[in-house]
Amino acid sequence: MAGGDGQAYGVRHAMSERLVDVAIIGFGPAGATLANLLGQTGLSVVVLEKEAAIYPLPRAIHFDGEVMRIFQSIGLRREVEGISRAGLKGMHFVNAEGETLLIRGGTTATGPHGCASNYYFHQPELEQVLREGVGRFANVRVCLQHNVLDIQQHPDHACLQVEDTQSNRTYDIKARYVVGCDGARSLVRKILGSSMQDLGLHQAWLVFDARLKDNAPPLPDHTVQHCDPARPMTYCNVTGNRRRWEIMLLPDDDPADMVKPDTLWSLVQRWVQPETAEIERAAIYTFHSVIAQGWRAGRLMLAGDAAHQTPPFLGQGMCAALRDASNLAWKLHAVLTGVANDDLLDTYESERAPHVQAFIELAVRLGDIIQTTDPEAAQARDAKFRQGQPEIFQFPAPVLGDGMVAEGPAPVGQTFPQPQLDNGQLLDEVIGNHFAVIALPELLQQVSLQTRAQWQQWQVVSQPAQDLGLRAWLDQHHVQAVVVRPDRYILGMANTSAQLDALSQQWFHSA
Repeated sequence: MAGGDGQAYGVRHAMSERLVDVAIIGFGPAGATLANLLGQTGLSVVVLEKEAAIYPLPRAIHFDGEVMRIFQSIGLRREVEGISRAGLKGMHFVNAEGETLLIRGGTTATGPHGCASNYYFHQPELEQVLREGVGRFANVRVCLQHNVLDIQQHPDHACLQVEDTQSNRTYDIKARYVVGCDGARSLVRKILGSSMQDLGLHQAWLVFDARLKDNAPPLPDHTVQHCDPARPMTYCNVTGNRRRWEIMLLPDDDPADMVKPDTLWSLVQRWVQPETAEIERAAIYTFHSVIAQGWRAGRLMLAGDAAHQTPPFLGQGMCAALRDASNLAWKLHAVLTGVANDDLLDTYESERAPHVQAFIELAVRLGDIIQTTDPEAAQARDAKFRQGQPEIFQFPAPVLGDGMVAEGPAPVGQTFPQPQLDNGQLLDEVIGNHFAVIALPELLQQVSLQTRAQWQQWQVVSQPAQDLGLRAWLDQHHVQAVVVRPDRYILGMANTSAQLDALSQQWFHSA
């Protein structure tokens, strides 16, 4: 791994003279995951990060089973499991009287992605795992303390003006494509001129991270949304002795006062005190719900917070960013290797924007439950939930928008599960990061020679559905074949070899 580490300017200058396939701006979770995904493909990649080191304090703390599957796809599942905690008991929404109104279900068993449904983690530890993963690939160069000043597009490349802030030198890097994983204040989004669609939530919250001492009292081992109109709060059991409280600011609160230690301890005094915990971090954030209009223009693309921001009530901010990376990586590879036309990249926003918007809108609706501060409205809310047992809210499965997805109802456009096969392997371990056709063996034998040639060009894996889990899925959905994309989303389904041929001819044509 290189850059910002005292290497000679001549080496950097030599890098600037050649054309790289992809330049990634930003080395947070989204940029690092994309770098791992592209690194596996053999494409030449440069990552440009303005900071010198990983930010050492907590930020994101949750990801879901689909994201663990992405980590599996880059060969880092075991490492990520080593620094994360499976959230098996879900999230409980509790009113001021201590009544449970709603439970967002967790799982004590393996979920549909071949792992738990939810995980908690400490972001600096995750970023370290991802950066060490990038270090496996000689075709990926990381330049720390490098600030991108400007980007100019040309017919066959983009030219990035880059400042090495360690040496105070400025030079150019040429890349065939540029992905801005550069956060909410994205330079790439500014250059694209993309506006932000406001989905309606802007609320200031105090985020207070603490580390428990050995004498700390017992605390809940699951996440609790305290839906108390007097002071809405969220409590999270993160990992080890780390705990987080998110505390909604009320109109009369002074933000400067809210982050003072005396105020912090008074807000959480029913749980911990200075004798039983220590402050790790306290900061005021405004939770936003916005999505960019225009994720791509020519050779420039947005991903992660540069493209969308979601309130944390579903824990989906980083998850959405890593789904962006997973969607975009295989498309960049297909285009850069000449398998697909450049217009495949237009399906990135058309698929991802509706998907992420569905999650943001759901998070906003959950936020409405939590953020109720009117006592009468809270009473009406509680009465509605009291009509029966606490509702178990299962995680939704939005579908992709229009793109490289066949017409048809769900599960087309949703993720395909990862069962354990009869030989003990997980499905993704067998099919790898490729398209896969999972079908009854006799159907696979009946497809045309043209289809077989198209599959070979796209490196499609033919997986006979001989295993119990795969046969059960096909039977459940009354189909004989399913086409799964490298990002594990379902492209389409078929019941005959003719339908499978037609599906292949529609989507796996030559560039």
